[in-house]
Amino acid sequence: MEVESFVSRTLELLREEREAEIEETRSWQENVSLKDLQRKGVCLLKLQLESQRTSLYGRLLGLFVPRKHLATKILPSNSFGPGDIVGLYDVEGCASSSQLGSGVVTQVSQTAISVAFEAQDGFSLEGDVLYNLMKLANNVTYERQKCALNCLNGYSTGPASSLISVLFGYSEPGTLSQSNPVDFFNTGLDEFQREAVTFALAQRELAIIHGPPGTGKTTTVVEVVLQAVKQGLKVLCCAPSNVAVDNLVEALARNKARLLRLGHPARLQESIQKHSLDALLARSDSTDIIADIRRDIDRAFEKMKKSRDKGGRSHLKAEVKELRKELRKREESAIAQILKGVDIVLATNTGAHGGGPLKFLPKDHFDLVVIDECAQALESSCWIALLKARKCVLAGDHKQLPPTIKSHTAAAKGLALSLMERLIQKHGGSVVRMLTAQYRMNAAIMQWASQEMYGGKLIAHASVEKHLLRDLPGVGSTEETETPLLLIDTAGCGLSEMETSDEQSKGNQGEADIVALHIEALTEAGVKARDIAVIAPYNLQVDLLRQLLSQKHPELEIRSVDGFQGREKEAVVLSLVRSNRKGEVGFLAEDRRLNVAVTRARRHLAVVCDTQTIRQHAFLKTLLDHMTERGEVRTAFQYLEDAVPMNYTHKPSQQHSQPGPKPNPKPKPKEKERQETGPRKTPQGRPGPARSAVTEGGAPETPADGAEGEGKGKEEELREELVNFRKDPERAVLSFPSTLNSHARMLVHRISEELGLTHESVGEGKSRRITVSKPDGPDQSASPAGPTERPDQRASYTDSKEHPDQPVSSRASEENPDQSAPSTELPDQSASSTGPKVSESGASGLAQVDLKNLHLERMQREQAKRDLKFQCSPAPAQSSKNSKRSAKGKGHSKPSSIESALVDDDFDALIDSVVKADSVCASPKCKASVLTLGQLCPFCNRKYCLSHHIPEVHGCGDQAKAHARIGRSRDAALHAGGGKKALDPNKKAHLQRRLDTKLKGLATQRKVKPKAE
Repeated sequence: MEVESFVSRTLELLREEREAEIEETRSWQENVSLKDLQRKGVCLLKLQLESQRTSLYGRLLGLFVPRKHLATKILPSNSFGPGDIVGLYDVEGCASSSQLGSGVVTQVSQTAISVAFEAQDGFSLEGDVLYNLMKLANNVTYERQKCALNCLNGYSTGPASSLISVLFGYSEPGTLSQSNPVDFFNTGLDEFQREAVTFALAQRELAIIHGPPGTGKTTTVVEVVLQAVKQGLKVLCCAPSNVAVDNLVEALARNKARLLRLGHPARLQESIQKHSLDALLARSDSTDIIADIRRDIDRAFEKMKKSRDKGGRSHLKAEVKELRKELRKREESAIAQILKGVDIVLATNTGAHGGGPLKFLPKDHFDLVVIDECAQALESSCWIALLKARKCVLAGDHKQLPPTIKSHTAAAKGLALSLMERLIQKHGGSVVRMLTAQYRMNAAIMQWASQEMYGGKLIAHASVEKHLLRDLPGVGSTEETETPLLLIDTAGCGLSEMETSDEQSKGNQGEADIVALHIEALTEAGVKARDIAVIAPYNLQVDLLRQLLSQKHPELEIRSVDGFQGREKEAVVLSLVRSNRKGEVGFLAEDRRLNVAVTRARRHLAVVCDTQTIRQHAFLKTLLDHMTERGEVRTAFQYLEDAVPMNYTHKPSQQHSQPGPKPNPKPKPKEKERQETGPRKTPQGRPGPARSAVTEGGAPETPADGAEGEGKGKEEELREELVNFRKDPERAVLSFPSTLNSHARMLVHRISEELGLTHESVGEGKSRRITVSKPDGPDQSASPAGPTERPDQRASYTDSKEHPDQPVSSRASEENPDQSAPSTELPDQSASSTGPKVSESGASGLAQVDLKNLHLERMQREQAKRDLKFQCSPAPAQSSKNSKRSAKGKGHSKPSSIESALVDDDFDALIDSVVKADSVCASPKCKASVLTLGQLCPFCNRKYCLSHHIPEVHGCGDQAKAHARIGRSRDAALHAGGGKKALDPNKKAHLQRRLDTKLKGLATQRKVKPKAE
């Protein structure tokens, strides 16, 4: 690659990026409402000053929080971070005319944001005033990158000549002729880290350390720097963010290294501000002399004010000029002395520019440049530091998120390609050493990322290979704390995504509710909230989760994927949000974004998603397949009472290509039996359905691909055994051995359900087994109620009586026990739940049965049985009243005329009694006629007078509420974002204030009516 062409092309792309950033800011200020700006994460509205103080070096530090009268004290999701330049505005808007000042963000939490302002005359903050904060475009960064590229284009002689030649392919990377054996400072380094350190020290111009998540990349970089200092080299350490630089400062300071941290003190963490240039200047030997000169200048100004002699004032001005010249000389000398006295200088990529303190050093001062997190930095920003040394060591992971770029056009043209990724593509493994032993994740969490992103090279260290949440101090042993991988499937549950008006961000209230229940289960087991992270790819979902969880769990960290890169937590709950009929996954399709989200977890990863939508993308499908094979799968029906079964077939959009042929996967390992202490409970304490893997339609998933033949043979074998048992009149109970794995147990439950057999899991732990028995009575299978239902197979969603439009499927006749019940096709369902399924990729799957359809049919049969009994039973309220009287021992109530007719077996009397009962209000003690004026309740099918026809009055309030929830769920599924949304509390308060203001204005304009004479 020619240097000239690279520089000209990069300058053009930087110009496009700069224009896009400026245009975006201008468009936001002119065309986008403040509320929408806040939703985009670039603005924070109506903040109140909680405290202010004078921080280091006279800067004013203000802490801003949401208004105190708001119910929630949580900041909206935003993209503010340490080092960002922000504008301070009054509450009326964020126009340039209303800007009060600008500052630098020093710290951001979920409840507050801290901003440092330069001390200026007339600038002050008031505690009883509301402020707006908005991110500003940073022109300084662009100018520094532009300057570095122009210097690169004209670079002829200097320390970086050979480095430039290697990085642009004019020459090949070389190695040093001799290398001494390395005596490591950190004796705990593994063999891969030691090899990377040795390789980096032996290279002449270029070395790259590829550090996947949890492999100790920063630890390795620190060792490289310390070894270089030991060899007498001067090192310049850089990173694209202040946080990454501060992490290096803390690690090097622990090793007593002589270092200096350059940068705005407001951008530095308080723990490392003692290593800043201002702090070292305050402790230097020249401090007293500089202070004396400043006092002399102040005294000269005082004399000038008092002097009336023109000649004397002229003399004083000349004295001040000389003093200022002396002061500047003394300060520069002190800064140069400090810079030369340290071995390591640390700064951000743009902070290492030549116009800052580094201009006091000679051009060949540094021997080595180390750039950490290089894959997250623009290549143009890396050249600011690279031009200062003859050798560089780059560290990072190009399989994680790339640098953030506003202009999609510039990114597509190559601006998003980092220096590290370009050099790996050019030179290959000859300049790269990869760290493969990871110290963060449980092996089950790690294996997916290792296989899909890192060529299967990652190895879990023995210290983390099998660690679980239950191993933490104070954490109990529960189902949640014993599993490293948990997939909660919302497919077919009607939990569709919602959108904002601008269709930029998306949320999913149903997934947020499930996340809240899972967080509750973890904290009840003893997991501390500060050890849990909730991650979502969209800001709207982050807001929903914060509103739901932050009040109860203030230490719980809830962030977007981009905001959590470089972090880790013991447990991570990931909400993927997307659930739609088209199978669109949006920017979830970015492989590196998903890699970042998954690899933040140490001991437990829970993913909440609609597998029917997520599976439409081939890469996302690999994660679902891995979690299905190696982890535990639950359905959302186990968590939400009002989830509505809504099976439908996706209609993939044109933009989603069909996945290609599936590779032959490795056979499934035998699942480890779980220690259980009885029937499994849902987070609400109710028995849940059997644990199973779930496919797109919510049906249990049989073994996939290579294991398909084996799984099909096992299913046929179990079916034959159960059919023979059912036909054998001499056998009443069939017990399966405890050696069955979880998939085989699921098949037994499913086939038994089809054949109308009673099936129940008994025993605990490894002795858990399935017992199958025949229903009581000779004709049980033909009864409307269907097979006997075991407790742990009841789902928690609403009764089928709330869906009167759905037909009832009857069970197969006794003469043909092998034939399963015909499924009723729900709206948009393309295939029978019991027929063979063909996947989107065209591969024919095994015959699968949808448990939710079967459950719905069973509920409908039970409803038919209840309806039959209902015709011969008194009103619910009256029956309850009679039972209470009986319980209190006050005698039985008088039997009704219908009961009397049933006892007497008089059909005519029964008809007359029913007609008479139907002519009066069904409410107890109400004898009002309903022949002329009456209302039929759709929930209990009884007629009530106008005084009792409201469901909440006569006892059907719960059914009415459930029916309303179902309607909203269906609207959301059919029309994304449909249904009436609850008004935001902040918006409601704002509208109320506007209404009050309007009414007050009208009241002042009201004219007093003249009194009549």
